Order: sequence, then C-alpha cells, then structure tokens
Amino acid sequence: MEEIKQDKKSSYHEYNRKIEKKRKKKKSSSHSEKKVKSFSSQTINIQDLIYAPEGMEFVVYPLYFMLIPYIAGAIFLFFAVAGADFDNFMLLDLTQALIVWAIGYEIVATISLTWIFILFIKYDK
Repeated sequence: MEEIKQDKKSSYHEYNRKIEKKRKKKKSSSHSEKKVKSFSSQTINIQDLIYAPEGMEFVVYPLYFMLIPYIAGAIFLFFAVAGADFDNFMLLDLTQALIVWAIGYEIVATISLTWIFILFIKYDK
C-alpha cells in the first residue's frame, strides 16, 4: 500500500517537474520575443543611403553637404520667390551663397526629418 502511495508521489513530482520545464521554456521564449530592437537603436550605414565611390568618401560627402542644400535653395528661390520666371530669378543676388545655402539647408532638413518620422510611423516592432 505504501509502495503505491510513494509511486503516486514520485509520479506526481515528476509531472510537476515537466510542467515547470515547460513553463520555463515558455517564459524564456516569450522573453526573447520581447527583445525587439527599438527604432532608435537600429544601426545605420551611411553607405547604404548615399552613393560615394570607395576611397572618395572624404571628398564626396563634404561636396554633398555643400551642394545639395545650395541647389535646393536655388530651386526654392526660383519657384517661390521669382515665380518660376527666369528673368526675375536672374535679378536675385545668388552670390549670397550662405543665405541660399541656409534656405536650402532648412528645406533639406525638413524633408529629412519628415522622412525619418514616416519611417518611424511605419516601423514594425
């Protein structure tokens, strides 16, 4: 009689151990699923975003930094200030490069921040 009771006890403990193992596995797997990278902790490689020939990055990136905002500022001045009229555009003093560059820089920054915000909204955890 005692053998049967002890056998039941040992099988009961064995059953509990199996259940505990299953629970631990579920906890560890659900814990690893929760470790999802946040949007701000992603690694970004600038070479994936901006084209530059290998070895020429130190020349190309500063040129991009200077030319892209200047061109964006000139296009903005052409359409917004000169009314898309070339004669009016030529009347503008484009030798004030820093002002044209600053206008373009603000335009590029606005577009970049809007793009980052859209990527953040679309980011799927």
